[in-house]
Amino acid sequence: MLSKREEERRNQLEVVALDELVPEDHLVRKIEQAIDFDFIYDLVKDHYSSDNGRPSVDPVVLIKMVLIQYLFGIRSMRQTIKEIETNVAYRWFIGYGFSEKIPHFSTFGKNYVRRFHDTDLFEQIFYRILREAMKKGLVDPSIAFIDSTHVKANANKKKLEKKIVRVETRSYQNQLHEEINIDREEHGKKPLPLQNKEETKEIKVSTTDPESGYYVKDEREKSFAYSFHTACDSKGFILGSLVTGGNVHDSRMLDSLVSKVTEKVGKPNVVAVDAGYKTPYIAKFLMDQEIRPVMPYTRPRTKAGYLKKNEYVYDAYFDCYICPNGQILSYRTTTREGYKQYVSDSEVCESCSFLDNCTQSQNHTKQIHRHIWQDYLDEADNLRLTEINKSIYAKRKETIERVFADAKEKHGMRWTKLRGLKKVSMQAMLTFAAMNLKKLANWTWKVPCPA
Repeated sequence: MLSKREEERRNQLEVVALDELVPEDHLVRKIEQAIDFDFIYDLVKDHYSSDNGRPSVDPVVLIKMVLIQYLFGIRSMRQTIKEIETNVAYRWFIGYGFSEKIPHFSTFGKNYVRRFHDTDLFEQIFYRILREAMKKGLVDPSIAFIDSTHVKANANKKKLEKKIVRVETRSYQNQLHEEINIDREEHGKKPLPLQNKEETKEIKVSTTDPESGYYVKDEREKSFAYSFHTACDSKGFILGSLVTGGNVHDSRMLDSLVSKVTEKVGKPNVVAVDAGYKTPYIAKFLMDQEIRPVMPYTRPRTKAGYLKKNEYVYDAYFDCYICPNGQILSYRTTTREGYKQYVSDSEVCESCSFLDNCTQSQNHTKQIHRHIWQDYLDEADNLRLTEINKSIYAKRKETIERVFADAKEKHGMRWTKLRGLKKVSMQAMLTFAAMNLKKLANWTWKVPCPA
């Protein structure tokens, strides 16, 4: 039966407590039960005056407001304040009553510029939440899943300029140079002098956000972006993150990220990565740290119709390669990039039946390059075939890949709202802190007993 309300109760006065209007299972209630935010006072006390100036907005309220933004994926602080003004659960969470005026949306920005800009406050908040989850036995840092994702910068991809910049030296360059010369001396070659010449390259720099990096995925997708290099555990808790420009390759940041996770959380026993991290240095770095590498299979990049590199057998004792036709490829030299060259005898190759499928060289000489740290990569490939590695690698889609999917879909990380590396790093820390906090709150929630 169709019914119609005879009177509206919009202007009816009622006596009600704010606490009664917040559902018992609302996320903000779970968060309040899971963690005590008073630790923030100790983190910020040095950035406030104790005896002069106007009274500030409570720093816990300030942090809770920005956490609301990232917990619920609200697009800006201006919109967050509008949501808090009308949402009783949000008011309850920050401890404001029905009629209290919510702070202006610029309050957080002003506090960031004046107090928190050159601090690691947001990283400390992230690790404080993570430690709380570790205390309750929810985090398992023994296995770390590492990957990176590109987050579009707040910059027009057409507003750019080209610049010549110095190529950054790889963190392991000195170690590699020493081992190259040791290898050369063992083979009777002269050591190579350390190269002092600076290498340069041309890059595209955004005039809007110069600290972002030009990222090219394919012909259709080109933009300025940041890379969020991130590690998580087997349960989806984020263990650490580093932010760089979008033009920094994944493999350059793994050692720094693993070192940070080791320092802040604990050394993992296993590190699982995708094909972008499958390099000789990373395999060596992990094994030297006594960390088991979990790496995927990568297809040979040999031109179609030609013999693949794995069809040539390496003889470690005699330090040579043997081709499918039984010919020996002998050592020639070790290059400055760390690759040992092995070459065949052109007179033998000229009459070989495999020649057309072996090399396109005009002088009928086959060359194979082997990195001086290739043994570590070969060991990683052997471990790939074990059941342990297979089962761990299969979990990437439900751990680190799901972390990125949730961050972009539910927590507003599809693009950056801010500009500059420091501010984007703050966004990363707050996003991941909110995600860990949400997981901590949901997993530890205990339904209150009825009175």
